[in-house]
Amino acid sequence: MTSTIVIVDDDPVQRRLAEAALTRDGLSVATYGDGPSALDRLAGADAEPVDAMVLDLVMPDMDGIAVLKSLRERGADVPVIVQTAQGSIDVAISAMRAGAFDFLVKPVAPERLAKTVRDAVKVARTNLAPAETAARGRARLKPVPVELVGDGREMERVRRLIKKASSSDIPVLIEGESGTGKELVARAIAAKGPRAGRPLVIVNCGAIPDNLVESILFGHEKGAFTGATEKHTGKFVEADGGTLFLDEIGELPLAAQVKLLRAIQDGHVEPVGARAGRTVDVRLISATNRDLIAAVREGRFREDLYYRLNVFPILTPSLRARADDLPALVAHIAARQAHRAGRAQEPVITDAAMAVLRSYDWPGNVRQLENELFRAIVLSDSGTLDAADFAHITAQIDPVRQAAAPRQTAPNRLLVPAPNDAVPAAPDTGNGADRQWQPDTDPHRLPLLDADNHARALSDIEADVIAHALGHYDGQMSEIARRLGIGRSTLYRKLREYGIGEPRH
Repeated sequence: MTSTIVIVDDDPVQRRLAEAALTRDGLSVATYGDGPSALDRLAGADAEPVDAMVLDLVMPDMDGIAVLKSLRERGADVPVIVQTAQGSIDVAISAMRAGAFDFLVKPVAPERLAKTVRDAVKVARTNLAPAETAARGRARLKPVPVELVGDGREMERVRRLIKKASSSDIPVLIEGESGTGKELVARAIAAKGPRAGRPLVIVNCGAIPDNLVESILFGHEKGAFTGATEKHTGKFVEADGGTLFLDEIGELPLAAQVKLLRAIQDGHVEPVGARAGRTVDVRLISATNRDLIAAVREGRFREDLYYRLNVFPILTPSLRARADDLPALVAHIAARQAHRAGRAQEPVITDAAMAVLRSYDWPGNVRQLENELFRAIVLSDSGTLDAADFAHITAQIDPVRQAAAPRQTAPNRLLVPAPNDAVPAAPDTGNGADRQWQPDTDPHRLPLLDADNHARALSDIEADVIAHALGHYDGQMSEIARRLGIGRSTLYRKLREYGIGEPRH
């Protein structure tokens, strides 16, 4: 069943952006430029049901707080996600007390908005949290079974680690690139073991403004700071007895890291402005796509906190490392995305389309694969996805392959023999400087001399080496950078400098 979402914002640009993000996620959207119009939409016996509302706080005449209060007075139990600019963050705390499910700081990433709305709809529909919890904006979700797709070696390793981690309350640190499913792993852990069935509270540390981190995590007392008109329960207290998942843990400011360390060590949290704290029983899972060891060395992350979090590490593999799982992933995701797009049947993936998908190195991992499949399904006029339906991907692959083709070299040029290759005999002219090899078709040999028998510039040789590596490693950027001994960003820069082709993003 398609969910219906109401967007209320006086800014037409913001309305369109939010509508596009949610429509793309398969939701039905109705937009309104003011509070009274939206309230009228919810009134009346014949009004169609609404699953969630995205509400701007700062609007003329009737602001977001007034809309929330009116909803409460009317007994409407629709979950409301409020959006606020940086200048009105203090008001957001009041909005949470007025009944908001959650709040987001503008500008909001489309994926973040869509995920928050999905969570709100899930809570409202399944009653996984008490009504008063939703009214107070608590993101409490009971763990549900999680399906991990793929039978390759890397995913089997992850499954084994999930099983071990689930058997105890040991702190878990999930590391991996963006889009590799770190939250999915956290949910799988929480759905098993002694805390299965208890609340799972998810916090994206990277989405919380620095001045609100402590308030969100540990709560605050009334009057603790400007705008704190009511007492607020923190996420640690909400997760009491269950699991707290701190995503993007590397984004926490140092001040919050100190209090987090104490909460982990003693199970004790102190709300902002409180005279005394309270004890909580929380199983902690954290995740990051950053190099926390480097952050520790640079003084951006506490070393003692790192070792407290990294008791049981789990590395989520990149999609590049899961080549064997790609067909199963494509089939699974395509079926789900077809449902989102309103298609009656699952699409058929041709061999040519699969070849294109296999040729790409997916820097955005599974999340990017989901987006590309959704794009192809929506734009396709048939129930079959062919290579032409992935022109967006092909456009990023072809320039690299063309650049990887062997460059034309002038005849009679000194060549560097490939390892373990026999060196062809050279004519002995009595002058070492005049020694030249005969033309050679071996693609693993690169010229050192130009057509005029002079040494080539190092930059030209480097360009040839990079172009050759692109073909030899089939455009796998991470592997190429590793083999060449340079960073991936350096590789991209050199591709642009030498005009070798458009690097993949």
